[in-house]
Amino acid sequence: MHRTRSSIRPAFPLVAVALAVGTSTPAAAQSVSLGADVVSRYIWRGLDFGESASFQPGLTVSLDKLEFGAWGSYSISASGAAANENDLWASFTHSFESGASLSLGVTDHYFPNLLVTDDGGEEYALDFRDGDAHTLEIWASLAGPESLPLSIYAGRLLDDDGSLYAEVGAPLIEAEGVELAAHLGYVGGESAFYVTEGAGVVNVGVTASTELAITESFAPPVSVSYVVNPSKAESRGSRAYLFFGLSISP
Repeated sequence: MHRTRSSIRPAFPLVAVALAVGTSTPAAAQSVSLGADVVSRYIWRGLDFGESASFQPGLTVSLDKLEFGAWGSYSISASGAAANENDLWASFTHSFESGASLSLGVTDHYFPNLLVTDDGGEEYALDFRDGDAHTLEIWASLAGPESLPLSIYAGRLLDDDGSLYAEVGAPLIEAEGVELAAHLGYVGGESAFYVTEGAGVVNVGVTASTELAITESFAPPVSVSYVVNPSKAESRGSRAYLFFGLSISP
């Protein structure tokens, strides 16, 4: 993944909070969860990161309504390593009596192998302390109650691009233990990050998910998604993806 330099600064306050939580006493954390996904393609908001299968570990610490986490995606192919990602995030969630919930959060999208070009035309990878390797996003997510099980997400990038992304998701049917859901994602304008030349839909798809019964006590979730990015940017054109995911957790 190649990007030009920007003026964004790294999210060191977010890093400091995450480290403080990680070094606090065990009694302070109400829950800690960990796991990993294995995906045949890392498709994010209609974009293919790495053109390769990827391994995606995650760690979450929950303190009542506050959550802090780390999430990463690492291509199993050396050719896709430029799209490797290592994010830190924090969120606050409020649940309503109706069963709906609202989350507000911030994510530091960090690309450890991000290549940039210097004034001499040579490419090099940025280190963690360089703000150009980080892209901050503030976001809000609304999950509806059982009577209206819609999910709505909106996030804005805090960089020179300033892109706004919004997505709505809804369940479709459930049959023989398989759930089918649909989603639609939209970018609010021209964006180098999302490779768009103007506002439009960039992420339309359906996902079928179920559990893979390996033993009576081990049935990891699996999913298959079909996603279309109808964006017609000259540099990419529209693309469609079919990919598989397997989730593993204790």
